[in-house]
Amino acid sequence: MSLRGEVCVVTGAGGFLGKRLVMLLLEEEKMAEIRLLDKQIQPQLLDSLEDCKGNTKLSVFEGDIRDGDFLRKSCRGASIVFHIAAIIDVNGSVEDSELYSVNVKGTQLLLEACIQENVVSFIYTSTIEVMGPNSSGEPIINGSEDTVYNCSLKFAYSKTKKEAEQRTLQAHSEVLNNGGRLATCALRPMYIYGEGCRFLLGHMGNGIRNKGVLFRMSQPEARVNPVYVGNVAIAHLQAARSLKDPQKRNVIGGKFYLISDDTPLQSYSDLNHVLMSPLGFNIQEKLMYPLPLLYMVCFLMEMLCMMVRPFVRIVPPLNRQRVTLLNTPFSFSYEKAKRDLGYVPKYTWEEARKGTIEWLASELPKERERIIAK
Repeated sequence: MSLRGEVCVVTGAGGFLGKRLVMLLLEEEKMAEIRLLDKQIQPQLLDSLEDCKGNTKLSVFEGDIRDGDFLRKSCRGASIVFHIAAIIDVNGSVEDSELYSVNVKGTQLLLEACIQENVVSFIYTSTIEVMGPNSSGEPIINGSEDTVYNCSLKFAYSKTKKEAEQRTLQAHSEVLNNGGRLATCALRPMYIYGEGCRFLLGHMGNGIRNKGVLFRMSQPEARVNPVYVGNVAIAHLQAARSLKDPQKRNVIGGKFYLISDDTPLQSYSDLNHVLMSPLGFNIQEKLMYPLPLLYMVCFLMEMLCMMVRPFVRIVPPLNRQRVTLLNTPFSFSYEKAKRDLGYVPKYTWEEARKGTIEWLASELPKERERIIAK
């Protein structure tokens, strides 16, 4: 089902995944208009899209996802919304109230704007972290959407993404102002890597400071299945096409889909090493401390930060939840997305690896200069 002639809104269009999705839409579809919504859109992004936009109109909407009037204006006349924008916080550096305001309230306001402005399709970018891992570190190997897993989320980021996902799926079949119905679905990608990934840059920077040795934060046996950013963009496109198809709309509406690809199972730390070893980086053989001791160190740091919080906000460099996430085997199949959405990864592991390494190689001199300048 083609999206030819449609008008879509991409929130977080200036970000890692958002930019890749906009480029894919321009390459694969002949849409009437793509609206790039973000706090700020860099002119360089628009310049980079100039050659591939064809007859598609690119419109910039800069503003706050928590501004209802701004969202209504952005959605007016659109038929599809890709909601990617969110605050991603892996170490607790952002206040819980800020996370909730952007990730949950912003999503709710956007859903309300869609209903008021008669947007018929809404695709929400969730995360595998809404599923876990739980505090016991119970593994999931080749899980599916039907996997039963007992997890009480403790990380504010995971909680807000989970609530936003639930609100999105509950909004399926809501009546629009014109009497039509809103169709929604959510995509839960694994850890996303690729060109533009700020987490990879962070690990590379730490490796530079550590004389070319990457820190090992994951045990080799804690294998996960990361997913390449280009394939996550493909999954979003397929979701939009499926929601437009009258025969598939009610099948996938109100449901979530796990998004992975054929990237080999490996730990987070070993992925970093695979992508950076061609650039001359080595990796520590073992964790900096045995895992039980690492948990104890994190616990003591968390308690210290809590004690001084009335006077000064200090964020521990590592917390127990993150240690659990990094050291729990957690992998999932994309078979349901393949069956229902027609999702098939476009990029092989070799293509994804090659593209990411080339990007990291281009960033390495800049990262070294930045560290030296500090």
